[in-house]
Amino acid sequence: MGIVENKVVVVTGAGGGIGRDMALALAREGAKVVVNDVGTSTAGEGQDAGPAERVVAEIRSAGGAAAASTDSVAEPASAARIAQCALDHFGRIDGVVNNAGILRDRMFHRMSPEEWDAVLQVHLYGSFHVSRAAVTHFKEQQGGAFVHMTSTSGIIGNVGQANYNAAKMGIVALSKSIALDLQKFGVRSNCIAPFAWSRMTSSIPTDTPEQAARVERFKQMTPDKIAPLAVALLGDAAKEVNGQVFVVRNNEVTLMSQPRPLRSVHRGEGWTAQSLLAHGLPALQASFVPLDRSADVFSWDPI
Repeated sequence: MGIVENKVVVVTGAGGGIGRDMALALAREGAKVVVNDVGTSTAGEGQDAGPAERVVAEIRSAGGAAAASTDSVAEPASAARIAQCALDHFGRIDGVVNNAGILRDRMFHRMSPEEWDAVLQVHLYGSFHVSRAAVTHFKEQQGGAFVHMTSTSGIIGNVGQANYNAAKMGIVALSKSIALDLQKFGVRSNCIAPFAWSRMTSSIPTDTPEQAARVERFKQMTPDKIAPLAVALLGDAAKEVNGQVFVVRNNEVTLMSQPRPLRSVHRGEGWTAQSLLAHGLPALQASFVPLDRSADVFSWDPI
């Protein structure tokens, strides 16, 4: 018996990269997989049914069960059709991997409203729409699991990606809310922040020797390293894992902290702006969080 034997799992953005490897791994472990991919570029342009169909063919040629979906995650109606695809082909839905994404990188002072909206619609709104379409069925059957793909660019920070960073941090909060609201119905929700070389990460700049060296290290982190954790989290054996955020880098799995109080200051008579500047903020300054980027925090090479 596989870890997800006979479960029906939707994987969005599964036509290539991390999504493809998760879909293949789920099928090997016994899941029936809805392979969703609109087949656009990393900027969300164009549309092609080929990527989803090719992954479905791979799964079927290995003896697995799969169906293709080319609906967009970015609108409620099309997201509902993704969940319905699972019901139409396999009669139920047990898991969702929210992996679909696009990039519109730009420094914040140059970012257009259209670039902001496009990324939020796919990453954050898309995760909401697909999860909302599936959760009614999860609630009725008293069980189901979500895996949402976040990013250390959102959790920690990165330059030139305000839209992407905001969406990915929003996904962490969305996942936690789903975990809190639906735990009484046996529904779980967790996040993975993946490090892997794919179309989505191929836009990392290589303008300096340091950046070029980082990209070369990045290329050693293959998408198939992300799949085992996603499969594990979707299985019943992980029923006690809920509301967590993990980072996967090559053979390294990290459990991330979530915001908690660091240090506080109290003044019996209350604070004024002057006293905060004179005493309060200086007392807290030793615990200020630095302006790190993802690469500053994850600065070592995973084996």
